[in-house]
Amino acid sequence: MADRFYDITVAGCTRRLSVLNISDKLAIAGFIMLGDVELTEACAAALAKKVPPETEIIMTAEAKGIPIAAALARKLNHKYYIAARKSLKAYMERPLWVEDESITTKGKQILCLMDADIDRIKGKKVLLVDDVVSTGGSMNALRVLAEKADGKVIGEATVLAEGDAAERQDLIYLEKLPLFEAK
Repeated sequence: MADRFYDITVAGCTRRLSVLNISDKLAIAGFIMLGDVELTEACAAALAKKVPPETEIIMTAEAKGIPIAAALARKLNHKYYIAARKSLKAYMERPLWVEDESITTKGKQILCLMDADIDRIKGKKVLLVDDVVSTGGSMNALRVLAEKADGKVIGEATVLAEGDAAERQDLIYLEKLPLFEAK
C-alpha cells in the first residue's frame, strides 16, 4: 500500500495518485484512467481542442491508452480508432509488429496490428495517443508501427507528460507529472 501521494488536477478533475517505487532509485505517481469515466471524458474534451484538425485516425497501445483514444475518437466524430495489441492473435493473418519497452512494464513487449487496422491506417494522417508519456518508448514503437503500415504520423498526444517528456516541443499534453525519488 502506498504511503506517499501526489494530487493532480487535469481537465478540471482532481485525483490523488499513489507514488510507488518502480526501481531502487525511481518512483512514479500511478495515473490510472481505466474505469474513470468522468476523468476520461473531461481529458478527451480538452485534448480534442489541441490535436491537429487534419487527424484522420487515432492510434494507441493496449491497454491504458484505449479509454482516452476511444473517448477522443468520439469527440472528433471518428468511426474508428486503432489499438495496437500487445500479443499476436490467431485472427491476425498478416500482422505487423514492433518491440516496445516502457518504464511501467517489466521487460520487452510487442505491439502489433491486424490486417483490418493496417488497411485503416494506410495513407492516413495518424495521431498517436496515450494516457502518460515518460521516456517516449511506447510512442516511438507506435510511430514505427504506424509508418510500417504506411500511415503518416502527424502528432503525439497524451493526458500527462511525465518527467522530461514535458520539455518536448512536439508533444501535445494537458498537464505535467513529475518523477520522484524512490523511498
